[in-house]
Amino acid sequence: MKEYTKNQLALRNGQDKDDIWVAYKGQIYDVGSSRLWRNGKHYEHWAGQDLTEELADAPHNEAVFEKFKIIGKLVN
Repeated sequence: MKEYTKNQLALRNGQDKDDIWVAYKGQIYDVGSSRLWRNGKHYEHWAGQDLTEELADAPHNEAVFEKFKIIGKLVN
């Protein structure tokens, strides 16, 4: 599995590059197919970030990531 740094992930925000990716628990997901992530924003969350800590405040659980393709692994 390909590895990406936080800086590389940050570029996949739907603005700097067309890719719309987010990380959760060390995995990077392509959420670009979701209409809820249009333009790299989902409510108060932005693509290109690790959302692991933010999920606790979300109205859904981690099962939401099951429908998205894993792109790679987040490394420091």
